[in-house]
Amino acid sequence: MDLFNIRRVVNILPFDGSADYYGRMLTTAEAKYYLDRMLTNIEWRNDEAVIFGRHIVTKRKVAWYGDQSYSYAYSGKVRDALPWTVELLGLKGRVEQLVGKTFNSCLLNLYHNGEEGMAWHSDDEKTLEPDGAIASLSLGAERKFSFRHRKSRETISMQLEPGSLLVMHGVTQTHWMHALPKTKRVTSPRVNLTFRTMVVV
Repeated sequence: MDLFNIRRVVNILPFDGSADYYGRMLTTAEAKYYLDRMLTNIEWRNDEAVIFGRHIVTKRKVAWYGDQSYSYAYSGKVRDALPWTVELLGLKGRVEQLVGKTFNSCLLNLYHNGEEGMAWHSDDEKTLEPDGAIASLSLGAERKFSFRHRKSRETISMQLEPGSLLVMHGVTQTHWMHALPKTKRVTSPRVNLTFRTMVVV
């Protein structure tokens, strides 16, 4: 154990789950480097969803990478994973070493500015490992991130810094929803990498 590099991890949820905030796992320079690589080397596509029977194409863009060409269905659409890039593999390895878990896929989100966000939802698709960890790495603009309990409606919010890591696991997706609220104060892009484990049947 490295006694001079002990990281304080904080679970920001008071009950019914775990959302462990590791703080910054990348230096400012590293976070900027990886943001530039994500913006230029990732195969971004506009996200699509079917909401109340309407086909919606969002300004926010997404990308899906993994060990295999996993099919991932959410928001009424099915996507097939692309092969890892060198940068994604490097970040995956660093996250795995820090968290002590392994991941086989990554869903990336690109928010061009604060006018793009994510509504309340849970990552509870049946193709994901039950109660498995989802490690969320933030790059780019600092953004507010919120949790809301399904029953009590209690809301907890925090600011996600560039280069920071938040890991949701256990029964979190069962009891809590999360969202990225929109804001006019943010004018620069944010990239969010969510490392996860798909169940291979």
